[in-house]
Amino acid sequence: MDQQVETHDCCTIPSVDKDTFDIAVIGAGSAGFSASITAAEAGKRVALIGHGLIGGTCVNVGCVPSKAMIRAAEAIYGARTAMRFPGVSGSAQVDDWGALMAGKEALVAGLRQKKYADLLPGYENITYFDEGAAVLVKDGVKVGNRLIQAPRIIIATGGRPSLPSIAGIADVPTLDSTSLLELDTLPDSLIFVGGGYIGVELAQMMARMGVKVTVVCRSRLLPEVEPEVSEALAQVFDDEDIAVRSGVTYDGCRADGGSVILSVTQNGRPLELSADHLVVTTGRSPNTDRLGLEAMGVATDRRSAIKVGDDMQTTRPGVYAAGDVTDRDQFVYMAAYGAKLAAKNAMGGTERYDNAAMPWVVFTDPQVAGVGLTESGAISAGHEVKTSVLTFDNVPRALAARDTRGVIKLIADANTDGLLGGVILAPEGSDSIQTLALALKFGMTTKALGETLFPYLTTVEGLKLAAQTFDRDVAKLSCCAG
Repeated sequence: MDQQVETHDCCTIPSVDKDTFDIAVIGAGSAGFSASITAAEAGKRVALIGHGLIGGTCVNVGCVPSKAMIRAAEAIYGARTAMRFPGVSGSAQVDDWGALMAGKEALVAGLRQKKYADLLPGYENITYFDEGAAVLVKDGVKVGNRLIQAPRIIIATGGRPSLPSIAGIADVPTLDSTSLLELDTLPDSLIFVGGGYIGVELAQMMARMGVKVTVVCRSRLLPEVEPEVSEALAQVFDDEDIAVRSGVTYDGCRADGGSVILSVTQNGRPLELSADHLVVTTGRSPNTDRLGLEAMGVATDRRSAIKVGDDMQTTRPGVYAAGDVTDRDQFVYMAAYGAKLAAKNAMGGTERYDNAAMPWVVFTDPQVAGVGLTESGAISAGHEVKTSVLTFDNVPRALAARDTRGVIKLIADANTDGLLGGVILAPEGSDSIQTLALALKFGMTTKALGETLFPYLTTVEGLKLAAQTFDRDVAKLSCCAG
């Protein structure tokens, strides 16, 4: 589908100066659109400044294409594991990689058109500019040869994959989360450098497509989540023949014919790992290097991310920022949320960024989802902590599905019984976590959660059982007796 975007020539509201606006928004992704629509609906004239593909990371190269491919891989896995039910068998494989990739691209193009490009004509007071990279200047924003003047600016330029400091990596052709999903052919083998959420999602997806996969990481899989969950996910990977090399130091990498060699040290033992491609999933860098931030007094942190306050304002008055370009949460829905706050506050509001009940999801299978504080985070915050851990061989839904891969960990204050956080590893963990998010948002105790009615034979019922586990052995309860 061809991208059709209304530009400034047809979308500008008649005015004395067509390049003067109330707010200039730099970046036409999820955060940029959220800020622009919020301001436009309040009657402000908005300059939305894009550069490259409209829609940003999520729809073009992030959430949408990766989750589409992950779902395809889950379909393959589901067929292959059908034999867990007596009398049932199944099989599936990738028959046409090119067709699978083409379907993914069609989905991306359709959503980019429908949820971004097609929205612009409906907002007469949003003028879209795509004339080059934007640079902050004293009077506004310079875009190519055009000066866009606005008293308030919102930066939402997102981020990009970054390279780790490994000797020789700059001289070796590497893949990242974007180029991996643009391969013309399905490779035989891959090494993933990094065990964070991007790495584990894509590594499992490619392994289920039939690729020999090795994941290499400095600490452990998903190092920021609870160790019980990290350990359980590592067992899932082992069961699916995904090799995990954790706790390594990187010694270097080099090309060897058509392969890539990664040299590491694990437990004092040097190793050389070989694969068709090296996939770098060690993090992302904010797109701040060409914005002219330093000259304008906009401070950044050691990652070059823009520092913002709870009002989303930067260190320069009148300049706000939101999304992956900032030092805040790196999730698309939080980018849109932060951008909405930035727009409201740029118009005189006093709203504050609040992520206390922010749910997050890693789309492995089982999915990993969490909200609130970890055990270590709660202790650091000064709480006397109590925890419960429930494995899914105690959840009737998992027993009926003959799939007991999963664990729930809840964290609570030992003195008040108030819930502080939790994490779920479960096939439907992404849907179940919202119940816990609401429990935290409205200050529930573990006792109240354990007494709440849940429908039987659901994954989310595991939250009730995990809450009851603080005080009793749920293995001794009959079905629904809790």
